Amino acid sequence: MVDESVRVLTPDQAWDLLGVAELGRIALSVDGQPDIFPVNFHATDGRIMLRSGEGTKLSELAVNSRVAFEADGHTDADGWSVVAKGTARILVSLHEIEAADQLPLRPWIATMKYNYVEIAVDSITARRFEFGPEPERYPV
Repeated sequence: MVDESVRVLTPDQAWDLLGVAELGRIALSVDGQPDIFPVNFHATDGRIMLRSGEGTKLSELAVNSRVAFEADGHTDADGWSVVAKGTARILVSLHEIEAADQLPLRPWIATMKYNYVEIAVDSITARRFEFGPEPERYPV
């Protein structure tokens, strides 16, 4: 029996899903200790952009720029998940920051988040899940 409740999507489909999502999670690891942070983001042109205030995320990126990023969504009938892996960097040039200021990327909460982080994606995977009842555990 083929399980059609989980479908692997193409990279283009993964980018399309990221294009309509707004909330994701960035996963970092420093000295063998993982951390994960919810972030709003903007995805385009093979990169994921987010903003951050001073603190843990930026400090950890300075030590280890390799990151994973995850976003997901759902309806009543199905759900999806995208996982991207890549290298993150804090934008420092005025030209890059001015360009990033033009993106539709604003903090959700009233905090000072003037640092832009760009994730250059090396790999991206996505899956779509069809919701339904749990299969019979011991079919006859």
